[in-house]
Amino acid sequence: MFLRKLIALVFLTFSTVANANFILLPMDETTQQNHLKAYGITYWALDKQFKASWLLNYRGGSFLLPDAPEIRKECQIRGVSFEILSDSQANSILDEISSPSQNMETVVLEKAPKIAVYTPKGKQPWDDAVTLVLKFAEIPYVEVYDEEVMSDQLLLYDWLHLHHEDFTGQYGKFYGMYRNAPWYIEEKRNAEALAKKLGFEKVSQEKLAVAKKVRDFVIGGGFMFAMCSATDSFDIALSAEGVDICEAMFDGDASEPNYQSKLDYSRSFAFKDFTLERRPERYEFSDIDMTEKRRIPFEKDYFTLMEFSAKWDVVPSMLCQNHTQLVKGFMGQSTSFERSLVKSNILVLGENQVNGEARYIHGQKGKGMFTFYGGHDPEDYQHRVGDEPTVLDLHPTSPGYRLILNNVLFPAARKKKQKT
Repeated sequence: MFLRKLIALVFLTFSTVANANFILLPMDETTQQNHLKAYGITYWALDKQFKASWLLNYRGGSFLLPDAPEIRKECQIRGVSFEILSDSQANSILDEISSPSQNMETVVLEKAPKIAVYTPKGKQPWDDAVTLVLKFAEIPYVEVYDEEVMSDQLLLYDWLHLHHEDFTGQYGKFYGMYRNAPWYIEEKRNAEALAKKLGFEKVSQEKLAVAKKVRDFVIGGGFMFAMCSATDSFDIALSAEGVDICEAMFDGDASEPNYQSKLDYSRSFAFKDFTLERRPERYEFSDIDMTEKRRIPFEKDYFTLMEFSAKWDVVPSMLCQNHTQLVKGFMGQSTSFERSLVKSNILVLGENQVNGEARYIHGQKGKGMFTFYGGHDPEDYQHRVGDEPTVLDLHPTSPGYRLILNNVLFPAARKKKQKT
C-alpha cells in the first residue's frame, strides 16, 4: 500500500511539473516576500531573451514568465516567491484579466531597457534611492554625468534617472548651512572645473546645457525619471534659459534685475507660474516644493495612488502598480509639488488631497515620457546629509520603492501598441 501511494505521489508530481508552462511572480501583499527583487527577476528574464507579461491590477501587478529551470533557480537564489502554473491555469487567469468587467490588462514586456543614472562621480549608492534599489533588485545600470551627456551618450540608453541634482547652478542651495563645510567647498570647486573643461564660463550655463540635452533625449523618445531636487531644479533651469538667476556667491556676479518676470514657463516640463526663492541662504528653489508649507504629522503622512483604467490608460496604470493604494510619505529637499503649479496636461499619479500636494506625476514630451517623484528616500522619512544608508533587506516589500521600479520596467513595453 505504501509503495502504491509513493508511486502515485511521484506520478502526480511529475505530471504537475511536466504540465507546468508558466511561472507567476505574485505581487500582492500577503504572498510575495520580496517585491523589489521580483522586478529584478523580471528584468533578468527579459535580458535573457525570455518573454514576460505584466498583469496589471492582478494580485498587485503580478508578472507572468515562461517556466524554465534557470528562472526557478534565480527566484530561489534571490528569495522571490513564485507559483508554478499549468497552461490551463495561465489561460484562465488571462481570460479573467481580458474580461471587460475587470479593470485589468495584460501587457507584454518585450526587451530589457538600457538604463543610465545621471550621478556625480564618487557618489555612494545610498545617496540616491534609485541607485540603491537598482543594486538591491540586481538590475544593471551605467553611471553617466555631464561629460557623457554633452557628448550625446544618452542615445545609447532607453531610460535615464536624474540623481538629486541642482540644474540651476546654485549647488543645491546648501550655501546657508554648509558653505564652510569641506565637502561643499570641494564640490563647488569640482563643478567649476568641470564647467570650464566643457567650455562654459559658469556652472549654471553648463547645467542648463545638460538639462537641454536631457530635454532632447526625452523629446526624441527617451524615458526620464527624477526625484527630489532634480525635479523642480530641472524645470527651473529650462524656464530660466538666458536669464541669470544666480547670486554672486554662486557664479561670481549678481543676478539680473527682475529675473522673475523673465521666466518662460512654456519651456518647463511639468510646472507653471512658480516663484523663485531669491534668498541664497534658504534651502529652497521655489514655491513648487511644499516642504515648508505642509503641516502633516509623521504618523499621518501618506499619499494615495490614483486609479486608472488598465485597459485604456495603460502607462499610468503600469506606473501605479502596487499592493496598496496608500503609500507612506517621506521628505526631501523637494518633498512634494504645489498642486496649483502643476500644468494641466500633467497626470497626477499620487497625491495628498487634503494638503493640496502632488507627490508623483507623469507627462509626455515629444515622443518620450517623464516622471517626477517627490522626496529623497521612501524608507527614510527625513534623510539628512551624513545619515546612515537605508538597508533595503529590511524593506523588501516597500510600496514607495515599488513606484521607482515601476518606472524602470515600463519602457520594456514601449513597442507594444498601447490604448492610451
